[in-house]
Amino acid sequence: MAAALAVAVATAAAVCARTLRRGARGGLAGRRAGGAAAMLAALPEFLTASVLATVVGVQLGWLPALGWYGPRWLVLPALAIGLPTGALLGRMLDDALPGAFAEPWARAAAARGIPGRRIARHALRRCVPGLLPNLGLFVVGLTGGAVAVEQIFDIPGLGRLTLDAAIAQDLPVLQAGTLALVALAAAVGGLSRLAGRALLGPALRDGALVSLHRTTAPERSTLPLLYGALLLGVIALGLARDPLALDTAARLEPPSWAHPFGTDALGRDLLARVGHGALTTLALALAVSAAALLAGVVLGLVPRLSAALVDTVNAVPAVLAGLLVTGVTGGGPATPPLAVAAVAWAPLAAHTSALLRQELATTHLAATRALGAGQPHVLRRALLPAVLPPVTRHALLRLPSVALALASLGFLGLGAQPPSPEWGLLLAENHPYAERAPWAVLAPAAMLAVLGALAVTAADGVRWPWPGRTRRGDRTFSAARQGPAGHRPAVGVPEEAG
Repeated sequence: MAAALAVAVATAAAVCARTLRRGARGGLAGRRAGGAAAMLAALPEFLTASVLATVVGVQLGWLPALGWYGPRWLVLPALAIGLPTGALLGRMLDDALPGAFAEPWARAAAARGIPGRRIARHALRRCVPGLLPNLGLFVVGLTGGAVAVEQIFDIPGLGRLTLDAAIAQDLPVLQAGTLALVALAAAVGGLSRLAGRALLGPALRDGALVSLHRTTAPERSTLPLLYGALLLGVIALGLARDPLALDTAARLEPPSWAHPFGTDALGRDLLARVGHGALTTLALALAVSAAALLAGVVLGLVPRLSAALVDTVNAVPAVLAGLLVTGVTGGGPATPPLAVAAVAWAPLAAHTSALLRQELATTHLAATRALGAGQPHVLRRALLPAVLPPVTRHALLRLPSVALALASLGFLGLGAQPPSPEWGLLLAENHPYAERAPWAVLAPAAMLAVLGALAVTAADGVRWPWPGRTRRGDRTFSAARQGPAGHRPAVGVPEEAG
């Protein structure tokens, strides 16, 4: 987990490096990191582990692929767990950096000739506190990926022990592992709060922050349409085929005109199984993500009541929650959605609370209250516009993670059972043939990657308020904030700064 965390930090730095360079040169980032980071974040840990073990460990022989006997055996598992986590963390940080570079202090520092590296360093310091509450989830969530990765690399760690205990319904072992994770999450949560106070303590105390909320127009891009059309096209073509038809004479056939995605070990058409499995996987992922967003925002707006619950739930990654549910109920098709829904709201609530704490310390909010605005007006016109867009983008970024959590539970055999074409079960069924017939694993994995790219590119367009949707009664207020006639703040610059 420690090595995977180091890989995650390095990956996050690489993802947001372009935005930092452009911000340091005085230009706000336009199109941010998207496609590559999205697909990297959408890759399942168990698939990344399988590819690394097969290619790097077996075919190239650069590093050992199995066992646990020294530092060299640490590299591949750390890469398999840390790369997807770092891509998601870097994408969240990359989303907040343009707002920091648009603040008055950044423009004033650039005008005084302060080096761009120092400005970029302080922009990171401005954005990191909003992500610190999620750091505990990232650290503990590495164990969720470790369950499958330890299984693949044959590592005798806590993940394999917990998985075996869940399958055997050995509740004492499950309880011991859960208590260890709760203690770890509590320690990391406390450290993250102390770090947040150290970074922004005086500004939070004095109410001297500037809102990171950007009221710019959504970025126009055709990429969401392309990714969505590709995903819908695959689903439509797959639904026209029979996912259960067996042809033992066509086992593990490569892609062809008859079978565009190839066939599996029983001769079933993979395109048909991917298309039919999408109905279950995507429907569950969308339903769980929507419920998590609603619960996360509502509970995050009352941090005094939800803080302890968030810290506790953050200690249980989705895979471990699935193991606990399986240990109690024995498993079944309802296990994955119940387990993921029980924990998916916690990072969104933590993010909401962190943004709310910073927004309450902004100067424009103090001025709004001084003018006599009541709590409903402050909530509707100041707090929600600053909190909802980034949290919604966060929820969209986590949509592939929700699908991955469902797939991981299916991969571990805790969800749907054969012959269901659920994507996680498809990966589990075809994983033993990954070296001989890689298309059998790459087909569902590619659809997960497309889903991740679609979620990230669609998240870029989430803004509040929507341009052109201002009510007539608000036009005078908006015009007054714009200043002289014909003057508007620069794109990406908060109106308070303009």
